Amino acid sequence: MKNSKGKSLIGLILILVIIAACGFVSWKGVDESGQGSAKNIKLGLDLAGGVSITYEAAEEDPSAEDMNDTVYKLQKRVESYSTEAEVYQEGTNRINVEIPGVYDAEKILEELGNPGTVQFYEVTTASAADMSDEEKAEAKKAAEAAGLSDSSTFNLVMDGNDLIDAQPMTQKDSYGNAQYVVELTMNSEGAEKFKEATARNIGKPIYIVYDNEVISYPKVNTTIENGQAVIEGNFTYESANSLATYIRLGALKLNLNEIRSNVVGAKLGEEALATSLKAGAIGLAIIIVFMIVMYMIPGVAAGLALLLYVAAMLCLLNGLDVTLTLPGIAGIILSIGMAVDANVIIFTRIREEIAAGQNVRNAIQTGFKKARSAILDGNITTLIAAAVLYLKGSGTIKGFSITLALGIVLSMFTALVITHFIVNRLYGLGFTSEKYYGKQKEKKAFPFVQKAKIFYIISAVVIIAGFVGMGLNSSGGKGAMNYSLDFTGGTSMTVPFNENISVTGEEGAELLKTITETIGTGDVQLQNVQGSNDIVVKTQVLDKETRAALKDTFVEKYGVDEKAIEEQSISAVVSGEMQKDAIIAVVIAGICMLIYIWFRFKDIKFGASAVFALLHDVLCVLTVYALVRIPVGNTFIACMLTIVGYSINATIVIFDRIRENRQIMYRAPLEDIVNSSITQTLSRSINTSLTTFISVFVLYILGVASIREFAMPLMAGIIAGAWSSIFITGTLWYLMKKIGKKN
Repeated sequence: MKNSKGKSLIGLILILVIIAACGFVSWKGVDESGQGSAKNIKLGLDLAGGVSITYEAAEEDPSAEDMNDTVYKLQKRVESYSTEAEVYQEGTNRINVEIPGVYDAEKILEELGNPGTVQFYEVTTASAADMSDEEKAEAKKAAEAAGLSDSSTFNLVMDGNDLIDAQPMTQKDSYGNAQYVVELTMNSEGAEKFKEATARNIGKPIYIVYDNEVISYPKVNTTIENGQAVIEGNFTYESANSLATYIRLGALKLNLNEIRSNVVGAKLGEEALATSLKAGAIGLAIIIVFMIVMYMIPGVAAGLALLLYVAAMLCLLNGLDVTLTLPGIAGIILSIGMAVDANVIIFTRIREEIAAGQNVRNAIQTGFKKARSAILDGNITTLIAAAVLYLKGSGTIKGFSITLALGIVLSMFTALVITHFIVNRLYGLGFTSEKYYGKQKEKKAFPFVQKAKIFYIISAVVIIAGFVGMGLNSSGGKGAMNYSLDFTGGTSMTVPFNENISVTGEEGAELLKTITETIGTGDVQLQNVQGSNDIVVKTQVLDKETRAALKDTFVEKYGVDEKAIEEQSISAVVSGEMQKDAIIAVVIAGICMLIYIWFRFKDIKFGASAVFALLHDVLCVLTVYALVRIPVGNTFIACMLTIVGYSINATIVIFDRIRENRQIMYRAPLEDIVNSSITQTLSRSINTSLTTFISVFVLYILGVASIREFAMPLMAGIIAGAWSSIFITGTLWYLMKKIGKKN
């Protein structure tokens, strides 16, 4: 017995040491420079600022289609620096690139290069085909000097419009050694052009020209027929990546000239980050206390596991070089809720086993075993959604999916492994009485199925209220939704103040108040320009009179030179293509989740009712956005994704219990099985929703205005998700089963 207690004590001390080590690394780092500490986590432009670059199209009056295409392709390219990078149109011929977490504008400009055009040329003179290496070098210099403009010597094969992508990769040479190459992918038209050109030029070079400079002239070895070409050479990774980057940049439809670059301050500011961290710490403390009060000894284990989860998450964010933004924080909040959920499922199972007559030791083992399927199914379903969002999404959606995926994997590990380990160690220390674990009281099944119509009516009223509100808003000229400048674009002013005003300080708060009072809306973004007293003021579209009034305010109150104020119209940060990507990603994620649930539960009706519940939750949150007039901006997408992920996890738990009870209660009517299953998981649904709600509520109470605009619909989504999981999904599945039998 003493030996067992000794082993348990050593195990518990080991866990505490690991928590302390992860916490210390997150606080101080692993060396004197603080490497690995939480303060070194890369923050997005909304939390910490970054580099801002403005390009202007060289072409006169570029078409809207070409501008949109260029914005979209640049967005994809700058994501190599950060998944949270933003690209958006300014005026009719300018494009802004904002890259968070980096502050060396010159370095970025050098690496990103000048996005010009790329063209592929073949040599048409017979003598050129037999050139020596020295002659080729001379021809290269001549081609550069002439810009390959001599049509009698050089023939255009294709240009960037015929390319889809260019990437560095490795392949085996004839000796089996890995070598770096550049792989080109062409569209169907480009593939046909390249096939014809390579057939004519076997043994000859194809010149690749970027901004009138030859950047490569690989020799054609064979006819390329499938639109996939590989450029070989003595490449290092850096040189292969550089060539691939130039080719990708040159696939733009427009020539871009860099006209301005600077370092900008955070959109949300240091105060927003500080309050978010403070709220997170307070929320975590409240959750741990709640778990201990509700579940006693298992609650202590869950608290320690959650501390390890948070410390390990900070280390992973740093170690994997993830850029953290507000949507990323949403992913972490969701994964904390799922970590709590897993523990609640386990502890409820342990209490049920004790109530069924098992001793505490067996109840612990059985409880973890029975809870495993629900935890795995719920987390894997959400992980599928995260993977699809990463592959199909862009910008903030990618950032959300990364932190969510990390959180899911880590929360599963801490719940199923760490919590289990700690509970066993605490049991080994002498906490063996069932009074430390509790006993689940037998509850009379509530008639959820019989009262389903009431629940459906309540949901319908809420959703209809949202559509009515949108209709009234639209007819009143205010717009169905209160779209922020992230979605609608707006007005940008660069204002040169006479002294430095920090947008995150008290003077910045006063400036923001002055601007909002002048223009009559709170949808304003302020950004300091590093190295100057300039402040970039971004608002929704302002008419001529309002713009004049705002300039007068700057002049009268701050003594600004009106002639020095620069003014532009800016397009939506969330471009049409990005919105389309987001919608496609969510649709594909929904289909994948439906298929997974169908596969795991052997019944497509489970998947159909789950997807219907997700739609219900999204519409309920839309009601809140419409009626409260919360600005619909970049955080809107993150909010909706958080709700979808949270809701599906709660639904899976009820489905898992229905599946189990159908085997145990095989003689009972189907409605009794559904009623019993929802009743048995009711405490879990309420407790999990409550702990997650607490985290977001603290964020709402302590956060700045922009944080509250994010937290409020998130709270509504948590309530809607709990409602749909308890009152909609199970009863809807029952109705589908009954209808199916009638047919």
